[in-house]
Amino acid sequence: MREYLLVLFVTAAVTYLLTGPVRKFAIVAGAMPAVRERDVHREPTPRLGGIAMFGGLCAGLLVASQLTNLGHLFIQTADVRALLSGAGIMWILGVLDDKWGVDALVKLGGQMIAGGVMVWQGVTVISIPVPGFGTVSVTPTMGMIISVTLVVVMVNAVNFIDGLDGLAAGMVCIAATAFFIYSYRLWYGYGINDAAPAVLFSAVLIGMCLGFLPHNLHPARIFMGDSGSMMLGLMLAVAAISITGRVDPDLITDQTGSQTTTVHELVPIYIPLLLPLTVIALPLADLLLAVVRRTWAGKSPFAADKQHLHHRLLEVGHSHSRAVLIMYFWAALIAFGTVASSVPGAGRALVLSIAGLCLVGIVVLLMPRFRPHAPRAVQAFVPPRYRKAAGVRAEVEAELPAMAELSAEDKELLGRIGTGATAVGGHGDRVN
Repeated sequence: MREYLLVLFVTAAVTYLLTGPVRKFAIVAGAMPAVRERDVHREPTPRLGGIAMFGGLCAGLLVASQLTNLGHLFIQTADVRALLSGAGIMWILGVLDDKWGVDALVKLGGQMIAGGVMVWQGVTVISIPVPGFGTVSVTPTMGMIISVTLVVVMVNAVNFIDGLDGLAAGMVCIAATAFFIYSYRLWYGYGINDAAPAVLFSAVLIGMCLGFLPHNLHPARIFMGDSGSMMLGLMLAVAAISITGRVDPDLITDQTGSQTTTVHELVPIYIPLLLPLTVIALPLADLLLAVVRRTWAGKSPFAADKQHLHHRLLEVGHSHSRAVLIMYFWAALIAFGTVASSVPGAGRALVLSIAGLCLVGIVVLLMPRFRPHAPRAVQAFVPPRYRKAAGVRAEVEAELPAMAELSAEDKELLGRIGTGATAVGGHGDRVN
């Protein structure tokens, strides 16, 4: 655990320190596109934050390669080299898009190429554990299709939620933390060495997000851009692919002594790729809804709009920060709830806890729909939004007749004050 934490902190520190200089570089390079109609921010903000995140990725992996235990991963498996290859392709594509803009179909082709390069180096789904049947092997072609599809889906899911300050980095950090806990439990708790690459990739991903978040929280000083969001999505996909199909259920059965217990332990990965999809359930749902919505309207699935989940939260009445926190809450509830489902003896307590948290989340989600008002006796001690609107309107209406009794001269003076006439000395002339 200490080596993983060291890699995490180094990645976070390097990412954090690089983000400031990268922001200045983005401003000089002109990577500050004009504010679009669908954007939430009001002023042009530099992008290219993915450059700092890629630097943190390289630093974290460099440190890991020099450690006693993690260093063996660079020799025993090609997963790390495959990750760097795919992340490098995705990062270059994102940088080009952040600076000059890249067509949606070109980006889709680049994402498929990045996924194909990783598959060619060995990061691919080789089997799928199915309850009642054991491990089901897949053909190389089918494994390639599943792997590339997962890369494309995750990359675009993360890219779709990158619409509010700190939203994408925070949600990916939550997903990576849940995946880190689960994969570390398989590696350390059950001695499954094939889960070690997923633990390393999750730790590096957490560090990248934590290092970038202080610069990206509302109001954001820099955006990660496609160079960051697509790379984060690819890393989530690589972590999922590197563990899917490589965990032999028989190894856990030998330790638990019960196939039923083994099924329960492996619930998150028994259904193909369930865990990696649940940790990004909200971005994935947003992606699917966007595709259906745009296709139904006769538009391209890649056409941008302002109807994403985070946009709808703002329309309901939530502030920018509250909308981000709400998305964090639901992402954490789904991700950690899925991981907790594999813990023995957590059945009823887990269900009750999730139900209670869901209720709390729904209440917070609907808060703008309800405007509770304090009793008249305590209205002087509460914020204005909690005071009775009826009472305020009555007081205003009570003052209206008095306004009607003003003389024409007073009305003229009031009009001049309201239009700023006193600023040029008009009111002073009148007094004299």
